[in-house]
Amino acid sequence: MFDHNGSMFFGGGFMWLTWIFIIVVAVWIIKIVINTDQRPGNSHQEDPVEILKIRLARGEIDENEFQRKRKELEG
Repeated sequence: MFDHNGSMFFGGGFMWLTWIFIIVVAVWIIKIVINTDQRPGNSHQEDPVEILKIRLARGEIDENEFQRKRKELEG
């Protein structure tokens, strides 16, 4: 395990492999996170009618305002 200089793993020769492995794993994780955000289900561009439905369900708008805004969006 130790060489004649007292360093581990053949004089630290594997240390650069460790750093390359860490960098590759970090890049892989970042790519997964970025690709997850770009999937159609996670899009930040939601359907306006769906947003109105959510606002109605939360009680932010009433039924009359929901119908009026929906007609504006569709017309």
